[in-house]
Amino acid sequence: MRLPINIEELLSGRAVEGDRIEYKTGWNPDAIYRTICAFANDFDETGGGYIVVGVKEENGHAIRPVIGIDPNQIEPIEKDMVGYNNLIRPYYQPRLYIEEVDGKTILVIKVSPGERRPYKVPDQITAKQKAYNYYIRYNSSSIVPKDEYERELINLANRMPFDDRGNDDIKLTDISPLLLHDYLVKVKSSLADISLTEHMEDVLEQMDLLEAVPEGWRIKNVAAMMFSERPDRFFRQAQIEIVLFPEGREKNPNNLIEVEPIRGSVPQMIEKTLSYLNINIIKKQIIKPKDRAQSITFFNYPYQALEEAVVNSLYHRDWTIREPVEITVEPERISILSFSGPNHTIPMEAVQKGISLRSRRYRNRRLGEFLKELDLTEGRATGIPTIQDELKDNGSPQATIETDEERTYFLIDIPCHPDFIKEQFFLNKDVVKDVVKDVVKELSERQKIILDFISENPALTAKEMSEKAGIVPRTIQRDLAELQTKGIIIREGGRKEGKWVIINKKE
Repeated sequence: MRLPINIEELLSGRAVEGDRIEYKTGWNPDAIYRTICAFANDFDETGGGYIVVGVKEENGHAIRPVIGIDPNQIEPIEKDMVGYNNLIRPYYQPRLYIEEVDGKTILVIKVSPGERRPYKVPDQITAKQKAYNYYIRYNSSSIVPKDEYERELINLANRMPFDDRGNDDIKLTDISPLLLHDYLVKVKSSLADISLTEHMEDVLEQMDLLEAVPEGWRIKNVAAMMFSERPDRFFRQAQIEIVLFPEGREKNPNNLIEVEPIRGSVPQMIEKTLSYLNINIIKKQIIKPKDRAQSITFFNYPYQALEEAVVNSLYHRDWTIREPVEITVEPERISILSFSGPNHTIPMEAVQKGISLRSRRYRNRRLGEFLKELDLTEGRATGIPTIQDELKDNGSPQATIETDEERTYFLIDIPCHPDFIKEQFFLNKDVVKDVVKDVVKELSERQKIILDFISENPALTAKEMSEKAGIVPRTIQRDLAELQTKGIIIREGGRKEGKWVIINKKE
């Protein structure tokens, strides 16, 4: 079997948090199986963990070069693990991988969250007299839970996060070989060398994306979230909708620009959304102070803050709720609304302060794993602090967060840098200045954008304008018709060979 993630990324700690990795210099089954039990119980729902055998550690970091293990030990260890796995109650089987690092052989035991938790294991799995206990992770240690921790662990029985559940509706043909291969290449997995057209099922199984059922297996929801071109077929309204209010939603709710809904896999939605915001919304300003040589550069919205907010809206959303992620752009702010709200383990005071939202329960732990491996999120409640730090460094006011007592929604308002608010919103003065002033006052911001497009390329079709602006085609067609009715533009020539001409200009 091949390790789903790159071994160098694992040992460096870049792909997986330190408390989800335990290093062992040698094969010590008693300690190792206590950790296997703790990772399988996944008390904090962070996605299980890895046990690396044949590596020394210092302060939680692997020491290189690794010391390795004797290759002659591998076969006896594999046989012993078969018997030890049968001692876990209920039965649980971790995955064992053999890797070559620094010219030495090491073992990697991958422990995924168990589907039948809570699990017990003997304190000393090699002893003749066996005393069973539950185990959980506490920071970087495996401990026996006491009192309320034990009760909370027992209450996790049969409570599997939605993204880690099997789904009867998802078929192998719904998983895109291109998206899956692209992911495996990006994370430098050795699985990228396997033909997905012939061995898709094997790869999904090694990635722990199949759930065992009496009939065979079911593909897990997270596989469709990450590697399906149309996950909205399985999760209704799995899309991002962007609406622009050039004058503000309250001031003029009728003047709006609706962007074509953004669909696709989670990485695709993130990429398309950020691309739209980067091209159409984000602006840069450079100031050269007289008393210093260095220029000051700032943005209306720092890209990294928007990136973190968009990723979080998909990572932490409730995929069972049939509502899209909504992004509203106004002159003073960008608002991102997702459903449902922050976990009830996060105090309302922390939500209102908008500093750090540290949860005891992660709604989509597997999705978070994949996004972290793509460097799209850091996990561990760093999202809000990152947003606030980026805004502070940009000279912008802090973001605010809103939810209700029932935690049904999560709304984050990212304020525009004050120096940009006074600018005319989405107005290209170089294009529109030639149109009669009294006519300009009657135009919507969408129509000004269309005039901008026509000025740059009169041969653009309505469909091309729609794709370029990210606005639904019917809206573009309606605005073009209105501009023609007002006598501002005409169409010369046919549909294929013709062009648009702006005719209502100052003499």
